[in-house]
Amino acid sequence: MKCTLCSAETEPFYYYEKEARQYHRCPNCRAVLMDEEDYPTPEEEIHRYESHDNDVEDPRYQNFVSPLVELITKHFEPTDLGLDFGSGTGPVITKMLEDQGYELNVYDPFFDNHPEVLDLKYDYIVSCEVIEHFHNPYEEFEQLRNMLKPNGALFLKTDPYSEDLDFHAWYYKSDETHVFFYHPKTFEWIKEEFGFSSLQQDGRHISLFL
Repeated sequence: MKCTLCSAETEPFYYYEKEARQYHRCPNCRAVLMDEEDYPTPEEEIHRYESHDNDVEDPRYQNFVSPLVELITKHFEPTDLGLDFGSGTGPVITKMLEDQGYELNVYDPFFDNHPEVLDLKYDYIVSCEVIEHFHNPYEEFEQLRNMLKPNGALFLKTDPYSEDLDFHAWYYKSDETHVFFYHPKTFEWIKEEFGFSSLQQDGRHISLFL
């Protein structure tokens, strides 16, 4: 199988016997990815996403996304236009920023499927717990990059993979909708490939700036 991000030939990595899923590792961009034959169907994805308890008024949910909100308010003004990409069933980032006077559009292929917002240009795009679901990460990162204005930024949250993790015991791989796992080196590859000028990685929070 070729890597769905960088197109390099992958190598077998792990067989998840409980769910009969095969994973591969890319020696080039260092990502770990699910075999395409094991991807969930759209119906399975929707069922999984609808099981999430994403109440925008829940303080725990707000606390979970607050580092992303703080990154946006640090770098951008309320007059700048943002996009909450993959906003899910409860667009809490949008709600928290709008409470501070910010303006955002929301997009989600299952719950806010309004493709016209993808034709606009944005000062910043935020995507929380979304990129691990990308079936075609190269195309999807290319799309995100092309929607940014000059000096724009992409703010991401995911749980990166590293070699010191016990993949067998790693909770993140147990979600059947998580098909692509990013190594810190993967984000360096994305930075160079898509022409970002700088990259900041702080645990689960990744910022890419033009």
